[in-house]
Amino acid sequence: MEATFLVTGGAGFIGSHLADRLIADGGRVRVLDNFSSGSHDNLAAAAKSGQLEVIEGDIRDLSVVERAARGCRVVFHQAAMRSVPRSIADPLGANEHNVTGTLNVLEAARRGGVPRVVYASSSSVYGDRPDLPKCEDQPPSPISPYAVSKAAGEQYARVWTKLYGVDTIGLRYFNVFGPRQDPRSEYAVVIPRFIYWALHGETLEVHGDGEQSRDFTYIDNVVDANVLAGRAVGAGGEVFNVGCGARTTLNAIVDRLERAVGHPLTRRHAPVRAGDVRHTLADISRAKTMLAYEPLVPFDEGFRRTVEYFREYWAARKER
Repeated sequence: MEATFLVTGGAGFIGSHLADRLIADGGRVRVLDNFSSGSHDNLAAAAKSGQLEVIEGDIRDLSVVERAARGCRVVFHQAAMRSVPRSIADPLGANEHNVTGTLNVLEAARRGGVPRVVYASSSSVYGDRPDLPKCEDQPPSPISPYAVSKAAGEQYARVWTKLYGVDTIGLRYFNVFGPRQDPRSEYAVVIPRFIYWALHGETLEVHGDGEQSRDFTYIDNVVDANVLAGRAVGAGGEVFNVGCGARTTLNAIVDRLERAVGHPLTRRHAPVRAGDVRHTLADISRAKTMLAYEPLVPFDEGFRRTVEYFREYWAARKER
C-alpha cells in the first residue's frame, strides 16, 4: 500500500490515536513500531479500515526507517524511549532511541524526499527553571537523560531544516494522558497509575507532597496539534508547546478520583523522584498563532473520559 503518512511508534498510546485520526480524515497510514511497548490491540480499529500498513521494525535501524518513509508525504515521529525515570536507569538506551533514532528518521526523510517531519519533543526540555508559563523562547535546561535526548533531537531537526531542506516541526508535549495508556508499567505516568490503583482498591503512591503541578493534556489535543502541524505553512524549523495553558496538582487529581469512585482513597507519600520538576505550565500562544491550535478537550472532561475508559476496560477483563 502506498501510504500518505508514516507514524513511527504508531502502535503506542499517542501514535495509535494519531493513526486513527489520520485514517478518519481520509489518509492512508503506515506504522513503524518494534512493539516493545506498543500493542496490536491499539491498532485494531485502524486495521479494520483497510488504510493501515504495519511494519515491525526499529527506528535505530536506518535501512528499516528508509523503507518505511518511502513515498510518504509527512512523517509523524512518535517513537521514543519515554519516561524520565527509565532514562535515568538506562541513559545509553535513551540516547540510542531518542537521539540516534530521531537522527535516522530525519536522514530517512532527507534521502527519501519526504517534505515534512513532525516530531514529538517534550516539556521536559525546560527542566526545573522556576519561571512560568514555559514559552519556547526560554533556553532549555534539561535535568534528566530523557530531557537531554529530546533537546538534542530538536537541535538535529533544526539543522536538517536549515542544511537539507527537510521541513521539521517539533511539538513539546505537556503531560499527555488518556485511553490506551498502560498503567501497570514501572515507568507508567501518573494519571493512569492513579486510576488503576483507585479502581483496584490499592494505595495511591504520591511522590513528594502532591502539590507539584502539571499542565495535563488530553490525547485528543495532542493528536489535533500533530494534524495541524502536518498542514501548517511557514512553520518549518519551529518548535511549539502543546498543552492546555492550565495546571493541576497531584493532590487535586486524587480528590477528583475520590469523587469519581465515590469513596476516600488511601494515599502514601514517597520521596520525590530524581529528574522530576516541580511545576509545568505551557504558554500555547505561539501554537495558537502559527498552527491555529486550540485545546479541544479541557482537563476535567479529558479526565472524566479517561476514568470511564479504564472503568469499562477493567470491568470487561474481570468478566472474562
